[in-house]
Amino acid sequence: MSILFVSDIHLSPQRPTIVRAFLDFLGGRAQQAEALYILGDLFEAWVGDDDPSELATTVKGALAALTSCGVSVFIQRGNRDFTLGQRFARETGATLLADEHLVSDYGTRTLLMHGDSLCTDDEDYQRFRKKSRHPLYLWCLVHLPLKLRQNIATNWRKKSADANSNKASQIMDVNAQAVAAVMAKHNARTLVHGHTHRPDVHQLGDNQRIVLGDWDKYGWCLTLDNHGFNQESVRLV
Repeated sequence: MSILFVSDIHLSPQRPTIVRAFLDFLGGRAQQAEALYILGDLFEAWVGDDDPSELATTVKGALAALTSCGVSVFIQRGNRDFTLGQRFARETGATLLADEHLVSDYGTRTLLMHGDSLCTDDEDYQRFRKKSRHPLYLWCLVHLPLKLRQNIATNWRKKSADANSNKASQIMDVNAQAVAAVMAKHNARTLVHGHTHRPDVHQLGDNQRIVLGDWDKYGWCLTLDNHGFNQESVRLV
């Protein structure tokens, strides 16, 4: 048995190849695992748990089928799907995790995060993140009419793409001091996160930071078992 970690799938009707690949993953390899952790940005945009779209219905059904097989599914919210809520969890059988979640499987003390909160040099984004995660803001957002939420999500994605095109690459990466602080806070030996789309393993003295890859040209999956961590990729397009 093993534990699987993925992030940044960015499921969208405009990316049918990625959708098919992820559904195949849920119906195949993931069913052989003990647990699956999805560390944010499962969807390119999630406008609320009342989303009636074919994509939302299909993905929820696939996750429910996986949990029905006895595989534990855990999901962190990312910067694209921070409105995922308890209705989604009930309909899929998944467990929603806090932004910082510690696990101790296979003798490891591992901190799991999406990773966007570590990009502290991107001050504009951090201001937006703080505002958008406020409980009152979230409540108001998810109670807006569905069509309006969809338009807001489209506008956010466009603004984000425009803003990122003008930012230096290092600004959108994690801050080393933020990484050190959060690992010390949880006394974690390993940090696993996504968000930056820069898959790699960074040695931090006796500790390590593992960055998950995003699903685009390749599908990425990190495995944890008795042999330790191993990140693999499969070409999708």
